[in-house]
Amino acid sequence: MGGSILMSMIGLIGGLALLIGLTLKGVNIIIVGPVSALFVALMSGMPLFPQLVEDGVPNFVTNYMQGFTGFIMSWYLMFLLGAVFGKVMEDSGAADAVAKMIVDKLGMKFAVLAIVIACAILTYGGVSLFVVAFAVYPMAISLFKQADLPRRFIPATLALGSVTFTMTSAGSPEIQNWIPMDYLETTPYAGAEVSIIVAAFMAVFGYWWLKKIISKAVKNGERFEDRKTDPTFDTSRALPNPFLAFIPLIVVLVISYIFHDELKQSALILALLGGIIATFIVSWKYFKSPWEAVSAGTIGAIIAIGNTAAVVGFGGVAKAVPAFGVAVDAMASIPGSPLIGAGVAVSVIAGMTGSASGGQTIALPLLAPGYIEAGVNQEALHRVVAISSGALDSLPHNGYVVTTIQSICGEKHSAAYWAVAATTVVTPLIGLAIAIILFSIGLGI
Repeated sequence: MGGSILMSMIGLIGGLALLIGLTLKGVNIIIVGPVSALFVALMSGMPLFPQLVEDGVPNFVTNYMQGFTGFIMSWYLMFLLGAVFGKVMEDSGAADAVAKMIVDKLGMKFAVLAIVIACAILTYGGVSLFVVAFAVYPMAISLFKQADLPRRFIPATLALGSVTFTMTSAGSPEIQNWIPMDYLETTPYAGAEVSIIVAAFMAVFGYWWLKKIISKAVKNGERFEDRKTDPTFDTSRALPNPFLAFIPLIVVLVISYIFHDELKQSALILALLGGIIATFIVSWKYFKSPWEAVSAGTIGAIIAIGNTAAVVGFGGVAKAVPAFGVAVDAMASIPGSPLIGAGVAVSVIAGMTGSASGGQTIALPLLAPGYIEAGVNQEALHRVVAISSGALDSLPHNGYVVTTIQSICGEKHSAAYWAVAATTVVTPLIGLAIAIILFSIGLGI
């Protein structure tokens, strides 16, 4: 038994290394996911096909596809409407109007801060993380060029505003804040008092650290370098009134607040649909190609959820092998506050899968019943799980990280990733520690 556990653990660690390594080499995550999961299965002696085992016995094909399809079944409509909402905000110029207003108010001296705030408002307003990066990147290029800042820091700037203090905060319509509701019977505003403090810390500390890193690079002689492929921000295009452009974002937040008690995560479907309709109403005359935007959003949703489901499928195989149970038991048995065990477990699993939402979906069914039975405060658990899922998920193989660094910004991981890690891995980990300490002393409980 000891030998099989050892081989299974080698397979689990090796499969994760394979997942990260192949992703860094640019292999499509939809291929990398099952290949890495197959390595885990083979090393653990898991049967490959359902025909080789009795019903209910774990096997590679069934476990991988249950993880893959189960995530799509639960979250496809949210991904679809989120991507379409983001695309219609982009095509109508509403996203540009919001971002431009922020830049105009702050000025060039605060170019980095302007990009962070623009991303934060769009993300907290319900626009898909991937869409926010696509929408704000042309403006980021323009600002970094005018401020003569090294372009390799654009991915970290976009990420700080998108996948840290907004993604996992109380009230956020992003799914990373909504998944725990299914398992903990909480609301999107769980642990709000602590969430506000932690979000403020991550925003201020992350921005300070990012500015320090950029300033050091500038002092070392780094400057902005033009590329022929750089997008241009269309300054001649007529944009909606920025205050009208804010209306769809407000609609998403208001509808999700009104219906979250009754509909739980399904309230997000109504909220995003309301945001789409509001965008059409307030910005109709500014659209370039509205139905093409809807089509592009649909395709984007399929790609985004497919990428995430691919790593959830990897997790579906990983959690069925002996080593996974041993690892989870060890993390859940960490001495001290159960919140520490939950935070560590979700962080590690999100890191293994390269997905905050995927990590939550795998970890919560395993951990939540035991913690609830033990009397752990569910609001505190919700917030700790949400924050912890947004830390180690941003390792190099994370879908958002790969897409933002390589596909959107055209940078190399070796040049851009370490600033991304500072803002999206280290900063949230410190925020997680602060949250656990605050809940442990009774704040917000």
